[in-house]
Amino acid sequence: MSTTEPKSSSDEFEPKTLEAGGEQSPAMVDDAEVAAPTAAPAPAASQQSQIPNGGLQAWLQVLGAHLLFFNSWGIVNTFGAFQAYYESDLLSHESSSNISWIGTFQGFLLIAIGSVTGPVFDLGYFRSTLSVGAFLIVFGLMMTSLGTEYYQIFLAQGLCVGLGTGCLFLPSVAIVATYFSTKRALAMGITAAGGSIGSVIYPIVFRKLQPQIGFPWATRVLGFIALFTLTISVLLMKPRLPPPSKTHSLFDSAAFKSMPYVIFSIGLFLAFIGLYIPFFYIVLAGERRYDLPEDLSNYMLSVLNAASVFGRIIPGLLADKSGSLEILTYCTISAAIMSFCWAAVHNLGGLVVYCLFYGFLSGAVVSLPTTVVAGLVPELRLMGTWMGMSFSFAGLGLLIGNPIAGTIINVAENKFTGGFFFSASTVIAAGVIFVGVGIYRPASFNWWKKVTGTQREVQQ
Repeated sequence: MSTTEPKSSSDEFEPKTLEAGGEQSPAMVDDAEVAAPTAAPAPAASQQSQIPNGGLQAWLQVLGAHLLFFNSWGIVNTFGAFQAYYESDLLSHESSSNISWIGTFQGFLLIAIGSVTGPVFDLGYFRSTLSVGAFLIVFGLMMTSLGTEYYQIFLAQGLCVGLGTGCLFLPSVAIVATYFSTKRALAMGITAAGGSIGSVIYPIVFRKLQPQIGFPWATRVLGFIALFTLTISVLLMKPRLPPPSKTHSLFDSAAFKSMPYVIFSIGLFLAFIGLYIPFFYIVLAGERRYDLPEDLSNYMLSVLNAASVFGRIIPGLLADKSGSLEILTYCTISAAIMSFCWAAVHNLGGLVVYCLFYGFLSGAVVSLPTTVVAGLVPELRLMGTWMGMSFSFAGLGLLIGNPIAGTIINVAENKFTGGFFFSASTVIAAGVIFVGVGIYRPASFNWWKKVTGTQREVQQ
């Protein structure tokens, strides 16, 4: 593509606003070379060129966002412990599929509400959004502690907590993205690791306290932990860019003129259909299929989540060198292969190995998409809107995936393999879709450049 040619609609995925930002992420450098500054700089160009890529203020944003993930993804990933408790005690009269709707609806709202909170963030209502989200999470957990019926738990834990987590997710990654370009994948990985740490701590606290002080107070303790950590985030975090002079709508139709963005969003939808099925059913599988003691079975969820801490950081380091889309694709396909291997797991040792590998790989699949979308968005001020729209696809996948798995899995007969195979099938389909993004956008994949010799060409 000549540097003097006008931009076509298919070039909208190129991170044009990052050009003014000096040194860039290796994951984006080929694309930035393609996009020459043919137009006059936008008024915010000087602000874009001063991306800190470090410093106390920037890393404080990472800490604050880390705690937001601790209380958004961390709480959602804890539902496996609640699912096991509900099935054996509080909601034992309900089916596995019905109970899973509570957690899956919570996860759906976490992601899908981004279509609203993303544009709200772009308009400058960052602190208000965080405050509302923090209140809803704490209030929802307190109301969950009072619930005794299915509809009460669904409204408090599924709806209220879900809405709260949705207010935190997209703004947290969007604000971190504006502070980093060359270290963006690492910063995003550290941010996303908060979700894994939260999903290790929250289940342990719940299952240790629930037998001692009962379900109501165990859940309230989780609420107090959330209140303390969320207060730190609200006080620490500060947007770097002022609100845009032009108001953005909740929906940016220009995004769907970018074919790589469309293909990638479809891939996210497929990935999140199956990605969290093991997180919801690993505790039950440990108890029913492998006859593990209840405490040991519960620890499998913590092992799964602990491994994902490293999966959210180490692939981020690799992505800064090799490209976020490429590393994401490898990890997605590998995660699917691990779930296909579920049928070969017959003892505790094999289950631990599965949890370690799948947890690590799934952590990368959760953390890297934000970095990929950040490279597709044409203007940093649209970061929240584009991320929100893209993750709405992921939220829809998460909404339908676990209930479908619940109908496939037969807990009474200890038959879990079909549900895990369903998970693997959708995740590997997502990996194939991500390969398609790389083929459409050759600069995204190092291996594709080696095969085709492509460095600068972008298919029109």
